[in-house]
Amino acid sequence: MKYLFVEYPKCSTCQKAKKWLENQKVEFEDRHIVENTPTFEELQKWINQSGFEIKKFFNTSGLVYKSMNLKEKLETMTAEEKIKLLASNGMLIKRPLLICDDFVLVGFREKEWEEKI
Repeated sequence: MKYLFVEYPKCSTCQKAKKWLENQKVEFEDRHIVENTPTFEELQKWINQSGFEIKKFFNTSGLVYKSMNLKEKLETMTAEEKIKLLASNGMLIKRPLLICDDFVLVGFREKEWEEKI
């Protein structure tokens, strides 16, 4: 199975997840979330595939999220507006993402990753 690992290399959670993948001998394609921000189409596909609410894809603890006051703004935005916003700045997206044909994982929880991989 081929995996796409979308990360921000300076993120400690991403580093931990990447090390876990390497220790499990999981082959993956690595992608920098800021230098190669997911497109609207990719995000739309991943959100639908994941079964999660769009909100789960937002990095709610990030500085960009907080500085833009998104907690209140998201409540009045359409799904399309939210996805466009995510596609506009990789730092708004919760990371890491692990994408596969069968599933999408958002954030790193070792137990959840073990069950899926």
